[in-house]
Amino acid sequence: MFKSIRVRIVVILAVIGLSGWYLYDNYQEAGTPVKLGLDLQGGMHLVLEVDDPEGIMSLEERSDAIDRAVTVIRNRVDELGVEEPIVQKSGEDRLIVELAGITDEERAKELIGQTALLEWRHVRPTSRAEPALPRIDRAVVAALGADSIRALGRAVDDADQEELEDLLFGDQPPPGALDPLDADTVADADPDTIVDPDDVQDPEVLEQLEELDEDERDLRPFSSLLLSAGADGEFLVSEEDYPLARMFLELPEVQAVIPRQITLRFGWQPFGIEGQVFRQLYVLDRSHFLQGDQLVDANSARSADTNMPIVQFELTRAGGRIFGTETGQNVGNRIAILLDNDVVSAPTVRAQIRARGQIDMGTADMQEARDLALVLRAGALPAPLRIMEERTVGPSLGQDSIDQGIIAGLIGLALVVAIMIAYYKVTGVLAILALSVYVILLMGGLALLGATLTVPGIAGIILSIGMAVDANVLIFERIREEVDQDRAVRTAVDEGFGHALSAIVDANITTLITALILFQFGTGPVRGFAVTLSIGIIASFFTALYVTRTLYLIYIRNKKAQDTISI
Repeated sequence: MFKSIRVRIVVILAVIGLSGWYLYDNYQEAGTPVKLGLDLQGGMHLVLEVDDPEGIMSLEERSDAIDRAVTVIRNRVDELGVEEPIVQKSGEDRLIVELAGITDEERAKELIGQTALLEWRHVRPTSRAEPALPRIDRAVVAALGADSIRALGRAVDDADQEELEDLLFGDQPPPGALDPLDADTVADADPDTIVDPDDVQDPEVLEQLEELDEDERDLRPFSSLLLSAGADGEFLVSEEDYPLARMFLELPEVQAVIPRQITLRFGWQPFGIEGQVFRQLYVLDRSHFLQGDQLVDANSARSADTNMPIVQFELTRAGGRIFGTETGQNVGNRIAILLDNDVVSAPTVRAQIRARGQIDMGTADMQEARDLALVLRAGALPAPLRIMEERTVGPSLGQDSIDQGIIAGLIGLALVVAIMIAYYKVTGVLAILALSVYVILLMGGLALLGATLTVPGIAGIILSIGMAVDANVLIFERIREEVDQDRAVRTAVDEGFGHALSAIVDANITTLITALILFQFGTGPVRGFAVTLSIGIIASFFTALYVTRTLYLIYIRNKKAQDTISI
C-alpha cells in the first residue's frame, strides 16, 4: 500500500509542478500568471456590420462579406500586436472584435474599419474634366436647389468671379501662389453643345438640367471652389472648402454627369502653400489597371533622397508584368495610387517599374506609413464596415473587477472551509487540501491552454470550486454509510469511492457537455465562462478521485480494521 501511495504522491507532485511551471512561464512573459481578458485588464469591444445604406446587398452577400472580413481583421489585429484578440462572427452579418489591453483606441478603430482597397489609375489632363464643370454646377443646383446653394454662400456666378479672386489672392498673387480656375474656362464650356449623352453615366439627368431657369444655370457652386494647380491632372480646393466640395462631388446627380471615361478623386491629406492649406482633386481614369490583390508585401521606410516616409511594396509576378507594361507605356505621365478611393500619391513615371515600387507618403509621419503598410499586408476588406457598438473598459475598472472577484472567491472559499471542517472534521481537512491542489491545477490549466481569464471566467472558477466540493461530499457520505455498517476502515473507504464514482462521472460529463455547447455557440464572455468551467470540471474530477483518495490512504495507512475515522 505504501508503494501505491508513493507513486500517487509522485504523480500529484508532478502535476502540481507542471502547473506551477506554466504559471511561472506566463508570469515571466506577460507579467501575470494567467492572461487577463478585456473586462479585467481593460480594452475595447466593437460590434461591426457591413455598411450597406442603400440595401443593395442580400443577406447571403453580407454574411459572405463578414466571413471574409474575419480573416482580414484578424491579420490586422495580429500585426497590431494585441494579446489574445477576439475576432468572431455574430449572427449572419455582424462581427465582434475585442482587443484587451489596447492603449490607442482611435488608431485601432481606424485600422480595423479601413477598407484598404488599393488601386493604381492613370492621371488624365484637367482638360478632360473642364468641359464637364458647367453641368456639374447645374447638377449641384438641380440636386440641392438654388435657395439651398445661396444659403450655403456658394451662389457664385460669372460676375462674382473677379470678386472671388480678389478675396482669395488680392490684386497681385504672390510668386508661386495658385490662381483661381479661370472663369472663362468654365463659361466657355457650354453644356448644351458639348455634351454627348453617351458620354455621361446617366443621360436622363441632362433632361433635369434643362429645366433650370437662366439664373440657376449661371450659378457655379462647385467650379467656384476649384483653383488651378501647377501640375496638370489636378485642381486644388481650399481645405476650408474641402468638406463642401466633397459633398457636392458625392451627389448622385453629379456622378451621373461626369464623363464615363474619367472620375474625380481627392487626395487623402491636405498640404500647405504660402501659408494656405489645400486639398488636391485629381482627374483619373474611371477604371484601374491594377489592384491591391496583386500585392505580396508592403513595408514602411524612409526615402533615401528626401528622408520622408514611404511605403515600399512588392507585387506578384502577374502584377509585376501588368505594372511593367503600364509604366513602360507611360514614362513622363503620372500614375495615381489610391487607397479607399482617395489618392495617396500621384508620382510621375520616370522609368519602367516592374514588381517593386514605393508609395510616397507626402506630409504623413512614419506611424501613418507603418499603418498603411500594415493594412496593405493584411489585405482589403471585402466590403466597408461600420461600428454599431463600441465599449471601452479602463484598466482601473478591470482592476476593480479582479479585486471584487478575489474577494468573492475568498469569501466563498472561507465558507466552504468552515462548513467542511465543521461537518466532516479531519476528513473535511483532507477535502480542503485536495481543494488547494484543485485551484493550482485549474490555474495551471488556464496557463497551459493560453486561455484568457474574464469576469464570467471567475464566476466559472467559483462555480467549479463548488462542484469540486460536491464531489467530495458524495464520496464522504458514501464512506459514512459504509462506516455505519461497521465495515473495516480500508473497506469503507474503497467502497465509498467506488459507489460514488458513477454519480460523480455522470454529473461531470453532463456539465462538461453543457460547457462545450456554451463554448461552441457563445460569444466572448460566455466562452470565457465555458473555458474555466470545463477546465475546472476536469481538475475537480482528478482531485476528487485521485488526490482526495491519496490523502485518505495516507490518513488511514496506520489504522487497524477496527479503528474509526473522523468523518
